[in-house]
Amino acid sequence: MTAAPAIASSADTVWTATAILAPSVGCLEGDRRADVAIVGGGYTGLSAALHLAESGVDVALLEAGEIGEGASGRNNGQVIPGFKYDPDELAAKLGDAGARMAAWGGTLADLVFALVDRHRIDCAPRRAGWLQLAHSPAMARTVERRARQWRARGVDADFLDRVATARILGTDRYHAAWIDRRAGSLQPLSYARGLAGAAMRVGARVHARSPVQRLERDRNRWRVVTDQGSVAADIVLIATNAYTGDLWPGLRRSFIPAQSIQSATQPLDASLRATILPRGEVAADTQRIIFYYRLDPAGRFIIGGRGSFGETNPPLLFDYIERAAGRFFPFLGKPRWEFRWGGKIAMTADFLPRLHRLAPGVFAALGCNGRGVALATGMGKALADLARGAADADVPLPITKLNQIPLFEFRRPVLSAITHYYRLRDMMG
Repeated sequence: MTAAPAIASSADTVWTATAILAPSVGCLEGDRRADVAIVGGGYTGLSAALHLAESGVDVALLEAGEIGEGASGRNNGQVIPGFKYDPDELAAKLGDAGARMAAWGGTLADLVFALVDRHRIDCAPRRAGWLQLAHSPAMARTVERRARQWRARGVDADFLDRVATARILGTDRYHAAWIDRRAGSLQPLSYARGLAGAAMRVGARVHARSPVQRLERDRNRWRVVTDQGSVAADIVLIATNAYTGDLWPGLRRSFIPAQSIQSATQPLDASLRATILPRGEVAADTQRIIFYYRLDPAGRFIIGGRGSFGETNPPLLFDYIERAAGRFFPFLGKPRWEFRWGGKIAMTADFLPRLHRLAPGVFAALGCNGRGVALATGMGKALADLARGAADADVPLPITKLNQIPLFEFRRPVLSAITHYYRLRDMMG
């Protein structure tokens, strides 16, 4: 059992340039004890630590790099409730468990913004809604059905025709959209740092620069070992998501790590800011290889899309999404792109998240499939509930067996080829 892979520096991101200061945390030194040890300092681990510490549990969190250095500090900051599936689809797929999941998933934006409010996290929260943009007439019918399903469940959601979509988005290149007003946005790295600070204020011990090398069973406890110390704990929560290494056998082969990349312009002038998502909405489209959009608080236009399936993202991939911005928003002209960056997401075979009981007292959560701000926060709370002894039936996600993806070694060339094919399909309409 070895340590998680190194995480690339996030110094190139707009979020690092604009985030609140990180709380002062040191690395783990010496041997310690805790009720619960958490591996991973992203949203999942930080949410688990905060919820546990608030209920009086002695918790120690170990992060390999800096707090929020992985996907939690590198995403687009879109707070989207729900899953890739519509609620009716989840119920048809999983029965009562699916209906329960759909209901729970619909509350996750509430959870995020409630934590921000309760702990006064300075992360530019804005709850203006999320648009899902239909790139074709067929998808226009799909998003209309989606809005109808959520409205039937009491959600403040609407279908927008082409004219209404263009009025909000600033471009008429999409056929329609639905808007989910539960959703919103925030500064993702500030949110991660704010969660860490909140957890520490209620008693959690948070350690950065403390990569876990191995887990050992020591009588009736687990020992979480780093280069400079260890934590002996009754419960271990593994919250490394797309940055999972070989700490637990087979775990990193249970999902596909994929890069999501983003480019951000310099701040736009006031006239352009008033044209694109003027009320602060965020958006993503329905193409096979999606694009997603937002403005940051300074008025930078940010576009994101699929990156590579490797450890790095070639410049041509950033060129591709920046050209797409020109196609979809031609009035941007030729903006100066100020930042380019990427980060990993964990994709599961069925696009649903995973909760695992890996051994007595060891749990893992992963697989946010690109919706990590809200979903990872909720999964961290679910892990905290399990650590406190909640019954499986009382946790909103099913606890599933760890299954490795077949032919895992061949995933990269195959998926890269499929992604290239889908990009060509999307460009041809």
